[in-house]
Amino acid sequence: MKQGLIFDMDGTLWDSSENVAASWTEKIREIGCEREDITKEDIMSVMGLTMDKVAEGVFRGYSEKERMELLKLCCEYENEYLRKHGGVLYPELEKTLIRLKEKGFNLYIVSNCQSGYIEAFLEHYGFGKYFDDIECYGNNLKGKGENIKLLAERNLLEKAYYIGDIQGDYNATMEAGYEFIHAAYGFGKIEQTVPELKKFSELPELLETLG
Repeated sequence: MKQGLIFDMDGTLWDSSENVAASWTEKIREIGCEREDITKEDIMSVMGLTMDKVAEGVFRGYSEKERMELLKLCCEYENEYLRKHGGVLYPELEKTLIRLKEKGFNLYIVSNCQSGYIEAFLEHYGFGKYFDDIECYGNNLKGKGENIKLLAERNLLEKAYYIGDIQGDYNATMEAGYEFIHAAYGFGKIEQTVPELKKFSELPELLETLG
């Protein structure tokens, strides 16, 4: 049986909010945007949302066209910035990925991020060797539920878990028809009773209990 673990990015694999905020602030200053500095809290408040909702949340007071133009410029610079600077990985992330691969799991990433964001993460840390496929909203403008299903089907997964940290991740997983594990150390809570990770490093052991 081909089993897959599909990971969310923010609040699950890493926390990039501080460096994303720094990169966006640099960009808006460079282009003369009059918005006040973008904070880590601003970024954390919209993490997990699709990019149009991110623009709406961060650039309130601007027209839709202006918001999307600002977002495009910030995201392009963000990708470059994160390739150089990375973010904050959750403890024992790489060791745990290695253990999961040794146990025969195929690893994937699905996020609501822009194109190039997942690649920046993989390139900065050299993690591309651990992941078999990725998908994101920026590639095809599809929501997370659609992209979880799309990735699982094209990789012929017979069983898959999605590991994410917010309610929207759970909802998307149910929409796609797969099983969910809550990264409880991340940014959000889940209303439903689901398998829960207190630490990323506990994932191999948790999977053993789930069969």
